[in-house]
Amino acid sequence: MGIDRALLRLLLHVAVVILLSPLPVSGADLYSLVYKGCANQSFPSGAVPPTVAALSSTLLSQSTSAKFYKTSSSSSSSSTSVFGLFQCRGDLSGSDCSACVSRAMSSWSDVCGASVAARVQLTGCLALYEISGFPQVSGTQMLFKTCGTGGGGGTDFEMRRDTAFAQLESNVGASNGGFYATSYQQVYAMAQCEGDLSSGDCVQCATQAVQHVEVECGGAPSGQVYLEKCYISYSYYPHGVPHGGGMGGQQTAKTVAIVLGGAVGLGFVVICLLFARSLVKKKDDY
Repeated sequence: MGIDRALLRLLLHVAVVILLSPLPVSGADLYSLVYKGCANQSFPSGAVPPTVAALSSTLLSQSTSAKFYKTSSSSSSSSTSVFGLFQCRGDLSGSDCSACVSRAMSSWSDVCGASVAARVQLTGCLALYEISGFPQVSGTQMLFKTCGTGGGGGTDFEMRRDTAFAQLESNVGASNGGFYATSYQQVYAMAQCEGDLSSGDCVQCATQAVQHVEVECGGAPSGQVYLEKCYISYSYYPHGVPHGGGMGGQQTAKTVAIVLGGAVGLGFVVICLLFARSLVKKKDDY
């Protein structure tokens, strides 16, 4: 039975490692408005042209199968050509991505009226349009930031956060679709790059975002920084991930349940294997 006990300890250690694996960081409400950006100039007619509606239709049709898509729309009856894109967070399902993009695009006129450019960032996705020739800014230009209140816990917290950030910077460039989530000792962090960024540009953008959030948020227990082409967010949970709230939110709670279920399943398999071994051993003893 010494071998069995050693095997049991090894497999239980594996279960513990699974339980401590990084959890994806996710908002409690995918459709919450994070920020909006509207051009000061409006369309000459005072109304959004049909090309924007055509653009919306094309983007929505792609949102069930892609996390990122960009295109343009024009018509022979109008001289106004528009460009647009959406970017969903990498951990969203196709249905959640589509619902989020639909909500973001339907907010364009609500928050920006007939502006020649509109950018709506929800917790789960970004959707934007702009007229052709609209002035562009640097991909690392900071557009929005928000920081939590209170202190994160001093130098020990900042060391944990810096370690989580280092993991983001090391892995986001090689991640699928420019999305990466990680955790380190109660600090949960994520990064999302725009889908058409190269690996090097994604890493550069995420690094710039990390530098911004360290300066802008200092020792705050949570923060989000949105640049033109990427964003990062982090939260510190010294007492564990709250159920149904904060950056961890419903998705993290769901992930915890899945991970716990997997560990329970592993434990059941371990018990079955050990029981089978004991039966074989008893049979050999007779």
